[in-house]
Order: sequence, then C-alpha cells, then structure tokens
Amino acid sequence: MKASASVWIGRVLSGLFVLFMLGASVAPKLLGMPIAEETLAQLGWPPGNAMWIGVVELTLTLLYLYPPTSVLGATLFMGLFGGAMATHIRVDSPHFSHTLFSIYLALFMWGGLWLRDEKLRALFPWRRKGA
Repeated sequence: MKASASVWIGRVLSGLFVLFMLGASVAPKLLGMPIAEETLAQLGWPPGNAMWIGVVELTLTLLYLYPPTSVLGATLFMGLFGGAMATHIRVDSPHFSHTLFSIYLALFMWGGLWLRDEKLRALFPWRRKGA
C-alpha cells in the first residue's frame, strides 16, 4: 500500500510535533533540569510540579503516537494547551511568542493527524467554495 503525499506530510508534521514535545518540553521536566522548574516558577507554579507536568505530557504524547488513541491524545493535549495559554495570559506574557505558542503546536498536531488519518479527514472535510 502506497501512502499519498498528504499522508507523508502529515507524518512529518506529527513527527516534528512529537520531537518538539519530547525534546523541548518532556525531557527537561523528567530529567529534573533546573530550567524546567525555573520557567514554571516564573509562570507562578509552585516548586515540584515540573515532574508531574512532564509525566502528563509524556503520556499524552504516547497516546498521540499510538494510532488507535491518537485522536484521544490530541483532544487531551488541547486541554493542556488551554491551560498553558491561560497561564501565559495570567502573567501577561508576549502574545505571539508565548501566549499563542500553544496554538502553533496545536496546528502541527492536528494538521499532521488530519493529513495522515483518513477517518479524521472524513469527519472534518476540507471543502472548496462552491463545492
């Protein structure tokens, strides 16, 4: 079975999303890197929460990677992204670089999933004007 170009683009987008989550978000938290706790402290989170947030992010990433649970993982990620946006709004972070970053991640996450999942494309079809 040959995958179409859109499926491959979806895999690339999903892969970039997963690599970012694992490398830039999950790993610093689970490895106990000081930058993770420092960043959360600047956002008003009490000490000791980085590990638990990292565990949640890793769990959601694994759900997203496993095809039967990928939509569940993406849906749950949206809750996490909403919380991140609310946190950045609360501390008055810059909008385009910090507050809206969750939207940028969501576009990669859902875009990749939509392009690689035929059932999701059928559920949310892209229609051209006049079609």
